[in-house]
Amino acid sequence: MELTENAIKVLEKRYLRKEETSEGYVVVESPEEMFRRVAKTIAGAESLYGGDARHWEEVFFELMGSLRFLPNSPTLMNAGRELGQLAACFVLPVEDSMEGIFEALKNAALIHKSGGGTGFSFSRLRPKNSKVGSTGGVASGPVSFMRIFDVATEQVKQGGTRRGANMGILRVDHPDIMEFINCKRNGEFSNFNISVAITDRFMEALQKGEEYELVDPRTKLVTKTLSSQYVWEELVYSAWETGDPGIIFIDRINEFNPTPAIGEIEATNPCGEQPLLPYEACILGSINLSKFVKGPVLKGEIDYPSLEKTVSEAVRFLDNAIDVSKFPLPEVEMMAKGNRKIGLGVMGFQDMLFHLGIPYDSEDGLKVAGNVMCFITEKARETSKELAKERGVFPNFEKSIYAKGPGLRNAAVTTIAPTGTLSIIAGCSSGIEPLFALSFTRNVLDGERLSETNRYLVEAIQKLFLPEKAKEILTHVENTGTLEGLELPQGETYGKPQEGIKSIFKTAHEIEPEWHVRMQAAFQSYTDNAVSKTVNLRNDATVEDVMDCYMLAYELRLKGITIYRDGCKKGQVLTKPTQEKSILDSGFNLPRRKRERPEELPGFTYKIKTGLGTLYLTVTEFDGKPFEVFAVIGKSGRSTTAKTEAIGRLVSLALRYDIPVEEIVDQLKGIGGEYPIFNRSGIVLSIPDAIAKVLEQRYLGGKGERSELQKPSQNSKNENTFSLCPECGAALVYEEGCERCYHCGFNKCG
Repeated sequence: MELTENAIKVLEKRYLRKEETSEGYVVVESPEEMFRRVAKTIAGAESLYGGDARHWEEVFFELMGSLRFLPNSPTLMNAGRELGQLAACFVLPVEDSMEGIFEALKNAALIHKSGGGTGFSFSRLRPKNSKVGSTGGVASGPVSFMRIFDVATEQVKQGGTRRGANMGILRVDHPDIMEFINCKRNGEFSNFNISVAITDRFMEALQKGEEYELVDPRTKLVTKTLSSQYVWEELVYSAWETGDPGIIFIDRINEFNPTPAIGEIEATNPCGEQPLLPYEACILGSINLSKFVKGPVLKGEIDYPSLEKTVSEAVRFLDNAIDVSKFPLPEVEMMAKGNRKIGLGVMGFQDMLFHLGIPYDSEDGLKVAGNVMCFITEKARETSKELAKERGVFPNFEKSIYAKGPGLRNAAVTTIAPTGTLSIIAGCSSGIEPLFALSFTRNVLDGERLSETNRYLVEAIQKLFLPEKAKEILTHVENTGTLEGLELPQGETYGKPQEGIKSIFKTAHEIEPEWHVRMQAAFQSYTDNAVSKTVNLRNDATVEDVMDCYMLAYELRLKGITIYRDGCKKGQVLTKPTQEKSILDSGFNLPRRKRERPEELPGFTYKIKTGLGTLYLTVTEFDGKPFEVFAVIGKSGRSTTAKTEAIGRLVSLALRYDIPVEEIVDQLKGIGGEYPIFNRSGIVLSIPDAIAKVLEQRYLGGKGERSELQKPSQNSKNENTFSLCPECGAALVYEEGCERCYHCGFNKCG
């Protein structure tokens, strides 16, 4: 089994079975045993239809063990275990009543606990300040209730191994649409991706420069009209500034709804690739395309016969998974088994293009995408037809758009889903995304750093250039993560222009936004559900660039789109890479490692009153800069003491990872608490606010302002900005609609 060291680390941390001992939880399962556990569980469904469970157990074991296909994370984590919940994505209805809202909240908590992500449309909720008949009061509106969902999600850790993740959607014709568009500008809703459901009527008004109507979902009456251009510009600006909201074209999604007689699609899962009916769920899986190219690098050919075999096995695997999954709600089980939707997708597409020698941003690249996805969907439907003959059509078949045609086992078969941790396990590029960098530096034992450069690039460079030149090029890649800025000699080697190698091995930010959108469209044309992809924009991208992407998405008939302008998230660390720095220092894995603590350090202790007691703050210093913070709160409860200590530890961790004091102060200052108090330094809102005041007074002159040298630039195209992974401290990258860590497998969306 060809697993990388990083793949094994991710499996041990997130997927392999653990048991509690006196020394904590320890891994008691190998990767082979995990795949065997999953294969045996999924093959168990064969007994329901008179199939050979032992035969299919071996088939499924080899399918996963060869890394040709992997199911979504909940299947790997839960199959054959007590939880037994195998689906990744769910959509829950939010009804316009207090009972309905909190029923959805309760159900979401159960789903998050079981390992799934949830999507909601809040479009049914009456607008803000509407009358509430039962109390005579006024409604607080959808955004207010979203806050409750956000806070609840923060408290639930999915199945002990995955974070909760949500998608919040509001129709563009809801009266509260402007509040929704701007709701993430102040840093709220960290557990939500949000998208505006754009209607055809809105787009028609936009193209004509007209106003459009806002409709109260409860009374169905028009409340007022708005300028479509104004709403569009606000939406685009907010996306440019914060990365949210994305957009989904809701009428286009329902145009392809396979079961319109069952209901209308209102929402998608957290990353947007799976539109679902209320209470519907879907089990996903991805084929590793890098395994289906034969021949030398840059001159490879796609192995379609092997791909066809894998598609057939994967569809059977996913259909079986529906039968053995323990769904968290009876309503979900009924819908999932009624429509039997599955989501077979791909990963490793960029690796496939590298092997073929085809640039991502080229007509040939789009052609490969269309041909491969068309082939996968066709073969998946063929297998679904065969399964329908063996096992029967999906129960809602007669109410579907397929009722007059050949029988199908599944209402939908293909989806391009995020493959963050799955691609780490499989050792391939993520989903259909281009690489974020061609080389990464990882920390290994004893502080040693190991550079990992893309294997296709290494092989291509070694074939194209003499050893001395090849070494020079690869050193440049290790230092910068890219071939950009490197002059290569003219001429042709191994059937490829040497200079042309730069066009094949471009990274995400070197690819113009238009090509990101066009590539998504190439896959969407042959995908039943939708496509998870991020249009990565450089920090200097303009609002007009975002607007162009959104409009192109509409023109190319996408079902939705997400953009991410580098550095638009608050609290990101910004650095300017130079060729003298390693890729680690350039932002791709900031910071390099935690600084070791000397035996002795000078420091000071500061006493400050808070509403929860007197805070004693000890700060140690190294080279004149703060190095650690020890926070102790006097005469307070155990919970407050624990939280105070936790804040101190986290601040210390940030300082030891060289996070600037300014950034720490920015994050802590102004956090409100239950018991604000006045003292000689002014009002102290909370314990975090008190810590910020001490650090600000000591190191920032009490002004809390950054010097000009420390202010992040807003317009340098050579700068990269990254949030830090909350689990390992490495840099996060944004792709497939979510922030993810290449190093430990952390994924903010679950």
